[in-house]
Amino acid sequence: MRRCSIFERVDSPPCFSSWWRASSRSAVRLFEKAPDARSIAKLSVKQIDSLISTSTFHETKANQIRAIAVAAVEEFGGELPADSDVLMSFKGVGPKCANLALGVAAGQEHISVDVHVGRVTVRWGYVKAGSADSVRRQLEAKLPRRYWIEINRLLVPFGKHICTGRLPKCSTCPVLEYCRQVGVEAHR
Repeated sequence: MRRCSIFERVDSPPCFSSWWRASSRSAVRLFEKAPDARSIAKLSVKQIDSLISTSTFHETKANQIRAIAVAAVEEFGGELPADSDVLMSFKGVGPKCANLALGVAAGQEHISVDVHVGRVTVRWGYVKAGSADSVRRQLEAKLPRRYWIEINRLLVPFGKHICTGRLPKCSTCPVLEYCRQVGVEAHR
Protein backbone atom coordinates (compact mmCIF):
# COMPACT_ATOMS: atom_id res chain seq x y z
CA MET A 1 0.00 0.00 0.00
CA ARG A 2 1.34 3.44 -0.96
CA ARG A 3 1.98 5.72 1.99
CA CYS A 4 0.44 9.18 1.55
CA SER A 5 2.50 12.28 2.13
CA ILE A 6 1.53 14.53 5.00
CA PHE A 7 0.26 17.09 2.49
CA GLU A 8 -1.97 14.56 0.73
CA ARG A 9 -3.54 13.67 4.07
CA VAL A 10 -4.02 17.31 5.06
CA ASP A 11 -5.76 17.99 1.74
CA SER A 12 -8.33 15.22 2.07
CA PRO A 13 -11.00 16.24 4.65
CA PRO A 14 -14.13 17.63 2.95
CA CYS A 15 -14.39 20.75 5.13
CA PHE A 16 -11.24 22.14 3.51
CA SER A 17 -12.58 22.05 -0.01
CA SER A 18 -15.77 23.84 1.06
CA TRP A 19 -13.73 26.64 2.67
CA TRP A 20 -11.75 27.12 -0.54
CA ARG A 21 -14.90 26.94 -2.63
CA ALA A 22 -16.37 29.88 -0.65
CA SER A 23 -13.24 31.95 -1.29
CA SER A 24 -13.16 30.88 -4.91
CA ARG A 25 -16.80 31.82 -5.41
CA SER A 26 -16.01 35.36 -4.29
CA ALA A 27 -13.13 35.59 -6.76
CA VAL A 28 -15.19 34.07 -9.57
CA ARG A 29 -18.07 36.51 -8.97
CA LEU A 30 -15.67 39.47 -8.97
CA PHE A 31 -13.81 38.39 -12.10
CA GLU A 32 -17.01 37.52 -13.98
CA LYS A 33 -18.18 41.09 -13.41
CA ALA A 34 -14.78 42.73 -13.76
CA PRO A 35 -12.05 40.54 -15.33
CA ASP A 36 -9.19 43.05 -15.15
CA ALA A 37 -7.85 45.98 -13.16
CA ARG A 38 -9.48 48.58 -15.42
CA SER A 39 -12.96 47.15 -14.96
CA ILE A 40 -12.45 46.61 -11.20
CA ALA A 41 -11.33 50.24 -10.85
CA LYS A 42 -14.64 51.33 -12.42
CA LEU A 43 -16.66 49.51 -9.74
CA SER A 44 -17.62 51.18 -6.49
CA VAL A 45 -16.37 49.78 -3.20
CA LYS A 46 -19.98 48.81 -2.44
CA GLN A 47 -20.23 46.84 -5.70
CA ILE A 48 -16.95 45.03 -5.01
CA ASP A 49 -18.07 44.29 -1.45
CA SER A 50 -21.31 42.72 -2.65
CA LEU A 51 -19.38 40.51 -5.08
CA ILE A 52 -16.93 39.24 -2.45
CA SER A 53 -19.31 39.17 0.53
CA THR A 54 -18.74 35.46 1.21
CA SER A 55 -15.07 36.04 1.97
CA THR A 56 -13.83 37.02 5.42
CA PHE A 57 -13.18 40.71 6.09
CA HIS A 58 -14.91 41.53 2.79
CA GLU A 59 -15.50 45.19 3.67
CA THR A 60 -11.80 45.89 4.20
CA LYS A 61 -10.83 43.77 1.20
CA ALA A 62 -13.27 45.65 -1.05
CA ASN A 63 -11.56 48.95 -0.26
CA GLN A 64 -8.11 47.46 -0.78
CA ILE A 65 -9.04 45.70 -4.02
CA ARG A 66 -10.40 48.90 -5.52
CA ALA A 67 -7.40 50.97 -4.39
CA ILE A 68 -4.98 48.43 -5.87
CA ALA A 69 -6.95 48.26 -9.14
CA VAL A 70 -6.92 52.06 -9.44
CA ALA A 71 -3.16 52.15 -8.75
CA ALA A 72 -2.56 49.34 -11.24
CA VAL A 73 -4.34 51.35 -13.93
CA GLU A 74 -2.79 54.72 -13.07
CA GLU A 75 0.76 53.59 -12.31
CA PHE A 76 1.23 50.41 -14.37
CA GLY A 77 -1.17 50.66 -17.29
CA GLY A 78 -3.51 48.05 -15.78
CA GLU A 79 -0.92 45.31 -15.28
CA LEU A 80 0.77 44.88 -11.91
CA PRO A 81 4.37 43.75 -12.14
CA ALA A 82 5.12 40.37 -10.56
CA ASP A 83 7.36 42.05 -7.99
CA SER A 84 7.05 41.67 -4.22
CA ASP A 85 8.27 45.20 -3.47
CA VAL A 86 5.62 46.70 -5.76
CA LEU A 87 2.88 44.51 -4.29
CA MET A 88 3.92 45.28 -0.70
CA SER A 89 3.83 49.02 -1.44
CA PHE A 90 0.01 48.77 -1.43
CA LYS A 91 -1.88 49.24 1.84
CA GLY A 92 -2.92 45.90 3.27
CA VAL A 93 -0.41 43.84 1.26
CA GLY A 94 2.41 42.31 3.29
CA PRO A 95 4.79 39.43 2.65
CA LYS A 96 2.07 36.78 3.12
CA CYS A 97 -0.26 38.29 0.54
CA ALA A 98 2.53 39.24 -1.87
CA ASN A 99 4.05 35.75 -1.76
CA LEU A 100 0.65 34.14 -2.24
CA ALA A 101 -0.16 36.38 -5.21
CA LEU A 102 3.24 35.80 -6.80
CA GLY A 103 2.88 32.05 -6.34
CA VAL A 104 -0.70 31.68 -7.53
CA ALA A 105 -0.83 34.38 -10.22
CA ALA A 106 2.76 34.39 -11.48
CA GLY A 107 3.84 30.81 -10.71
CA GLN A 108 6.82 32.08 -8.73
CA GLU A 109 7.92 29.72 -5.98
CA HIS A 110 7.25 31.57 -2.74
CA ILE A 111 5.99 30.43 0.65
CA SER A 112 3.11 32.40 2.11
CA VAL A 113 3.07 32.17 5.91
CA ASP A 114 0.08 33.31 7.91
CA VAL A 115 -0.99 32.47 11.47
CA HIS A 116 -2.31 29.05 10.42
CA VAL A 117 0.74 27.96 8.42
CA GLY A 118 2.98 29.13 11.26
CA ARG A 119 0.96 27.44 14.00
CA VAL A 120 0.60 24.11 12.19
CA THR A 121 4.23 23.77 11.13
CA VAL A 122 5.44 24.72 14.62
CA ARG A 123 3.02 22.24 16.26
CA TRP A 124 4.19 19.50 13.95
CA GLY A 125 7.74 20.25 15.08
CA TYR A 126 8.73 20.90 11.48
CA VAL A 127 10.00 24.41 12.31
CA LYS A 128 10.72 26.33 15.51
CA ALA A 129 8.43 29.10 16.69
CA GLY A 130 9.16 32.60 15.51
CA SER A 131 7.84 35.46 13.44
CA ALA A 132 6.12 34.74 10.13
CA ASP A 133 9.33 35.77 8.37
CA SER A 134 11.40 33.40 10.52
CA VAL A 135 8.97 30.53 9.88
CA ARG A 136 9.06 31.29 6.13
CA ARG A 137 12.87 31.16 6.10
CA GLN A 138 12.87 27.88 8.04
CA LEU A 139 10.32 26.40 5.65
CA GLU A 140 12.35 27.55 2.64
CA ALA A 141 15.33 25.67 4.08
CA LYS A 142 13.41 22.40 4.71
CA LEU A 143 10.28 22.17 2.58
CA PRO A 144 10.58 20.67 -0.91
CA ARG A 145 10.02 23.42 -3.49
CA ARG A 146 7.08 21.57 -5.05
CA TYR A 147 5.06 22.48 -1.91
CA TRP A 148 6.05 26.15 -1.66
CA ILE A 149 3.00 27.52 -3.46
CA GLU A 150 0.60 24.85 -2.18
CA ILE A 151 1.44 25.00 1.53
CA ASN A 152 -0.85 27.96 2.17
CA ARG A 153 -3.82 26.40 0.33
CA LEU A 154 -3.33 23.19 2.29
CA LEU A 155 -2.60 24.47 5.78
CA VAL A 156 -4.89 27.49 6.14
CA PRO A 157 -8.12 25.46 6.16
CA PHE A 158 -6.38 22.69 8.12
CA GLY A 159 -5.41 25.26 10.76
CA LYS A 160 -8.90 26.77 10.77
CA HIS A 161 -10.81 23.50 11.12
CA ILE A 162 -8.54 20.86 12.69
CA CYS A 163 -5.33 22.32 14.12
CA THR A 164 -7.09 25.29 15.67
CA GLY A 165 -5.46 27.90 17.88
CA ARG A 166 -7.32 26.81 21.00
CA LEU A 167 -8.17 23.19 21.68
CA PRO A 168 -7.03 21.62 18.41
CA LYS A 169 -9.03 18.60 17.24
CA CYS A 170 -6.21 16.09 17.64
CA SER A 171 -8.71 13.22 17.93
CA THR A 172 -9.76 13.73 14.30
CA CYS A 173 -6.42 14.85 12.88
CA PRO A 174 -5.47 12.91 9.73
CA VAL A 175 -1.75 13.51 10.38
CA LEU A 176 -1.56 13.02 14.15
CA GLU A 177 1.02 10.25 13.74
CA TYR A 178 3.43 12.85 12.29
CA CYS A 179 2.68 15.61 14.81
CA ARG A 180 4.85 16.36 17.83
CA GLN A 181 2.04 18.50 19.31
CA VAL A 182 4.50 21.25 20.25
CA GLY A 183 2.81 23.66 22.65
CA VAL A 184 -0.46 21.71 22.80
CA GLU A 185 -1.57 21.62 26.44
CA ALA A 186 -5.16 20.50 25.85
CA HIS A 187 -7.05 19.23 22.82
CA ARG A 188 -10.34 17.74 21.69
